[in-house]
Amino acid sequence: QLVESGGGLVQPGGSLRLSCAASGFTLDYYSIGWFRQAPGKEREGVACISSSDSSTYYASSVKGRFTISRDGAKNTVSLQMNSLKPEDTALYYCAVHRGSVQPMCVTNLYYYWGQGTQVTVSS
Repeated sequence: QLVESGGGLVQPGGSLRLSCAASGFTLDYYSIGWFRQAPGKEREGVACISSSDSSTYYASSVKGRFTISRDGAKNTVSLQMNSLKPEDTALYYCAVHRGSVQPMCVTNLYYYWGQGTQVTVSS
């Protein structure tokens, strides 16, 4: 099971930290991604981290503002989001792929998904 948390309402320029907690399996063996879907738009990959070497991928729209990281002891993956913009408003999901996956952050290559957490950026 994957459970996301940490979403909420934040003003533009603010920060949020999302967390994805796994139960029943160890995230160390999985490539993990954060994806988002805004109303009327397709789901898109935002930030992903590889199982093998912890290499990362970021969508161009979030590069330099978002950071994905693992915590093996807690069996979680986090997404630190800074300098948030209204266009970051979406339902955010974490998803996994066992082992390495290329290319990274392609939605249909991740096969186990959480339920999502809402992020709203608004003044």
